[in-house]
Amino acid sequence: MLIRTQFLYLACATFLAVIMLGRPSASLAEPLIQQWRTASGAKVLLVEDHAIPMLDIQVNFDAGSRYDAPSRSGLAAMTARILRTGTRATQGCLGLTEAQIENRVADIGGVISDTVDKDSAALHLRTLSTAPERDAALATFATLLQCPSFPKKKLDREKQRFITALKELSNRPQAQAEKAFSAAVFGVHPYGVSPDPKSISALTPAALSAFYQTHYDAQHAVLSIVGDCDRLQAERIAEQLMRALPRGMPRAELPPVVSLASPREIKVPHPALQAHILLGAPAIARGDPDYFALLVANQVLGGGTLISRLGHEVREQRGLSYGVYSAFVPAAQPGYFQISLQTQQGQAPKALAVVRETLAKFIAQGPTQAELEAAKNYLVNSYPLQLDSNRKRLEIVATIGFYGLPLDYLNTWTARVNAVTREEAQTAFAKHVNLSKMVTVLVGAPE
Repeated sequence: MLIRTQFLYLACATFLAVIMLGRPSASLAEPLIQQWRTASGAKVLLVEDHAIPMLDIQVNFDAGSRYDAPSRSGLAAMTARILRTGTRATQGCLGLTEAQIENRVADIGGVISDTVDKDSAALHLRTLSTAPERDAALATFATLLQCPSFPKKKLDREKQRFITALKELSNRPQAQAEKAFSAAVFGVHPYGVSPDPKSISALTPAALSAFYQTHYDAQHAVLSIVGDCDRLQAERIAEQLMRALPRGMPRAELPPVVSLASPREIKVPHPALQAHILLGAPAIARGDPDYFALLVANQVLGGGTLISRLGHEVREQRGLSYGVYSAFVPAAQPGYFQISLQTQQGQAPKALAVVRETLAKFIAQGPTQAELEAAKNYLVNSYPLQLDSNRKRLEIVATIGFYGLPLDYLNTWTARVNAVTREEAQTAFAKHVNLSKMVTVLVGAPE
């Protein structure tokens, strides 16, 4: 998972929260995650940490790019970005320009940023927890959330920036591969749609305002608070931020993610010296009961270049690539499984053949007992290094809240990893990965 808006991520149409929940921090090994709802219906999660005088707050709305209409791809991302470019003056809200917003936040040493992925739009505030700075930061943050003005000049500027980024990406082989992969794996589902200059150019302040009124409501919001804040303070903050959001409207009904019926290979010409190869298919949603078995199995297959099956066969034995990886990327609806690598153009057919042979053998036989134990040991022993700040803790708490994962998720994580058996890993992997129903994308491979 990402806090700042990243148009590169959106253009590539990829999910970047692949394994975050697989590696929690030692400091959250036994967290006290408190949860409640505000009077307006927003879900609130709090983790107190009084070690330093900092406070991190994130609001996740059910407002990801999966709600973009095909003719308005990029609408979700642009709506989140424009919230920080101006607000209207109403009862309880300050009328602020973009410069005033930036100055107010800078003066107190705070940071406000945003991120949008396929499932959610998130706005993040970092501030000192001392009362003067905290209160000033919260007042500005609440105004952004509750009273955006969607100024046309700022929208025109951001649209041009977005379009420029898309055009730059259009020449990059990895971006082309990701875009083609998402489109092929998800088809007409919104997960497979990527922004394009035409759809971005068509966005208007009215369209952004309508999206905001529909999707930025408290009933579908998750507010996560981590840092120097007690329960009483957190309750006051939550009410301040959530009380005056839009009423919201019914969400558009989304189609299901459909499994692929047959294999498909897509070749995209490109003059790059390296061929970029992606293989994959739809896989699992967040909360799938097979997640931990797949986490361990994937660690054996391609979780690390030097200690994985794919790394051994493709890199160590044959020298066909510097790095080859595999991952399950869960989402609100089924996400995807993907294998990725780069190799010299002339070696692409051989590298692809080795990957497919290795994957077929793994599907049929699964990991050995020694590989399984090594993978579990690596996951369990390495996770304390993964989350070492309030900001990182905030992201995992927000993910738990948004996807409705159990509040004891982190407490039971190690036990659930250690409990995976070889048979469970093999059965789960064979259940969710079928080599005969997989997309292969080659960008820059020889004809």
